[in-house]
Amino acid sequence: MNTSIHRSLRPGARRAALAAALTVGALALTACGGDGGVANPGGDDESSAAESGPVEIRFSWWGSDTRHQTTQQIIDLFEEKNPDITVVPDYTDWGGYWDKLATSVAAGDAPDVITQEERYLADYASRGVLADLGSLDIDTGSIDGSVLGSGETGGALYGIPTGVNAYAVLADPQVFADAGVEVPDDGSWTWEQYVEVANAVSAGGGGGVYGTQDYGFNEAGLSILARQRGEALYTPEGELGVSAETVADFFQLSLDLQAGGGQPDAARSVELEGAGPEGSLLGTNTGAMGMWWTNQLGAISTASGRELQLLRLPGETEAERTGMYFKPAMYYSVSKTSEHPEAAAAFVDFLLNDPEAGALMLSDRGLPANTEVRAAVKDSLPPADKQAADFLEGLGDDIVDGPPVPPQGAGDVVEILKRINTEVLFEQKSPQDAAAQFLDEVGAAIGK
Repeated sequence: MNTSIHRSLRPGARRAALAAALTVGALALTACGGDGGVANPGGDDESSAAESGPVEIRFSWWGSDTRHQTTQQIIDLFEEKNPDITVVPDYTDWGGYWDKLATSVAAGDAPDVITQEERYLADYASRGVLADLGSLDIDTGSIDGSVLGSGETGGALYGIPTGVNAYAVLADPQVFADAGVEVPDDGSWTWEQYVEVANAVSAGGGGGVYGTQDYGFNEAGLSILARQRGEALYTPEGELGVSAETVADFFQLSLDLQAGGGQPDAARSVELEGAGPEGSLLGTNTGAMGMWWTNQLGAISTASGRELQLLRLPGETEAERTGMYFKPAMYYSVSKTSEHPEAAAAFVDFLLNDPEAGALMLSDRGLPANTEVRAAVKDSLPPADKQAADFLEGLGDDIVDGPPVPPQGAGDVVEILKRINTEVLFEQKSPQDAAAQFLDEVGAAIGK
């Protein structure tokens, strides 16, 4: 899963463009509510009539050529089992997806089934673009409640997770062994021990080998630290729920690692941030640890040529509660203006629950959110994905809940965090000043 946001526009400009496009789309939606023949997802007589006979729906998604090819196989299978429904593919790469979707919505031509990402789900839901999936015939009984709840906002279910990941520590046991340092016990280690272990690996590993890679460019680490302390990056009401003290501590940990040699200097950390999984410390055999999503284990393991290990984040047992959570890789949503909501719902149900579809998809959209499908395909998964599945299964008893859907404007937060974290690493800003700026800028971005 691509965890970066679209960068063709500056964050503020992109959000303004999205708002404008969705406002136009909302007006089009209102106009279609009269005699325009648009089906009501709630299922009135007109909707039922729209479902009789052969129908055509459109499915939008982003991804690589491999994902496109696999998805077409899944569509072919669905059409074989549902000969009265034709699914038209509508795909692009991540970079152009959101501009294309906003344009389609503004033109009153939204895809029937829309792939969504958590940072944008609330934007589209709040503007009346998405149907309440709870009103459609989609079986969600085999999806964990905390995972399913991550698609709820404004009292309705607007997205159903395709699959799940977890933000975790990836570790290279070989680097630990070469440095004469034991791999930490992830069932009990603290944030202080994380810093100590990373510094020790750097000291024992020789020049050019580091204990860990800087974690400050991804808000997932901050979210988990906040949750461990009984806080939240965002509240269910869409407001900031993290304290200035927690944000400052988040930045201070990076400085402690940098000062102790546990992670590279500022310039190298910024360079690594742009290098991706394959160019990371772990991917190049020059680091013992790094924080990544579990679905990135395969790419990093392949790049490193080594068998890596998944660890829980530090601090899970030292504060008020556990902070780790299952993150939806992406969501399936249905357009509120779909002329064929029943057919769209049938397709979403198939994507989520059909074992044959799961056997084709495997972990391409995250490890299946449907736990029965996940168990059915587990033996067919590549070794890294199988390890990730075991890791997620082991987390099950420790996951308390999941974060709420990020509020409108949350898509800007990644760029805000990256910029401020860079200033902290170069010691241009203290952790306390950085925390204050982060809270001010994020508050402005989400309108709180």
